[in-house]
Amino acid sequence: MLAPDGQEWLSRASRGPEQVFGRSGATDALHRYALMYPAKADSKDALVQDFHSFRQALNVASADQRVLVLVNAPAEQASRLRESLRSVANDESVIGRFHFDFEQGGDWKAKVTGSSEQPGIVLIHPGEFGMKGKVLKQLPLDAPNEQIIAIMRQANKQFAATTEKKVYSQHVAKGNREGVYFEGAVPYGEDRDGDGEIDHRGGGRGGGRFGGRGGGGRAGR
Repeated sequence: MLAPDGQEWLSRASRGPEQVFGRSGATDALHRYALMYPAKADSKDALVQDFHSFRQALNVASADQRVLVLVNAPAEQASRLRESLRSVANDESVIGRFHFDFEQGGDWKAKVTGSSEQPGIVLIHPGEFGMKGKVLKQLPLDAPNEQIIAIMRQANKQFAATTEKKVYSQHVAKGNREGVYFEGAVPYGEDRDGDGEIDHRGGGRGGGRFGGRGGGGRAGR
């Protein structure tokens, strides 16, 4: 954890919140830091999420089991939409329940079924391993924000009702059996002996090689 200046360390570093704050202390610690550094602007003006690539967005949406909101817009409209969709992305019924991505062109359609030829705001159900997806709903780029939020909520209910939440160990085992592999920018594995080289091991644990994590039950949020 770093202070807003990006320089002051607020905690030691480790691989996850549990290792730093303990199994039950992360929420209290984050709340304490939030009180130390109160927001200086309205959270509804926060930037809309955007991934490095659609490929990455689809994979992360699958891992988190969220509907992916793809804003497929020409370059001349993208800046306006990044501004106008802030109130959508930060609405209390939306924030934390979806992933967003901005893309131009149509290369993303090779991974998604049910897409339209027209640009628009596309709600996508990510596939089991984040390698493909299907369109749940598409809205025009000029749809009013109230309509966008309403349709997103409907899509999320549909997604939750039809998607089994992943059991991590079973999901990883199935992905290994089927030979699913997601090539990431960072090599998978850890440098366990400190020699500066990644130590690889079988089983696919912890690598994020394909979308998926979680416990039992359904994927509703």
